[in-house]
Amino acid sequence: MSDQRVPLQQPHARAYEQMLEKVRYDGAYPTRERAEEAVRMVLAGLGRQLTGDERVELAARLPLEAARILTTQVPDIQPLTGWAFVKDLAARTGASLATTRWDAGSVFSAVAAHAGPDLLTRILNQLPSGYALLFGRAELSTAA
Repeated sequence: MSDQRVPLQQPHARAYEQMLEKVRYDGAYPTRERAEEAVRMVLAGLGRQLTGDERVELAARLPLEAARILTTQVPDIQPLTGWAFVKDLAARTGASLATTRWDAGSVFSAVAAHAGPDLLTRILNQLPSGYALLFGRAELSTAA
């Protein structure tokens, strides 16, 4: 006999908690709260950069709370390069560039795990240069 008082959202909450734990572990954050702060900041920033089918598909693959953070942002008219993305987040939070770069890499590692390699490749093809390194991939360029 099952307990019908268990909320239906439990699997979604658990998925978000697992994402936070991955970010906490990968980023060596001292607390879950610090990891969540990084997740919220970086996903909001990504939500201002990502558009189209890739945005929709990524949101569908992320835990519900993470998807909400991503999709409540209005995409910027002019997308930022990877380095400009880091500088923008640092300016918004008052954190150093090094800390912000670390946060982005830690969160994007978890995002990449949810996205999978094919979607991540499509996302990187949509974004300006500089994001591949933030996602832990080599930045390949074509010869002139």
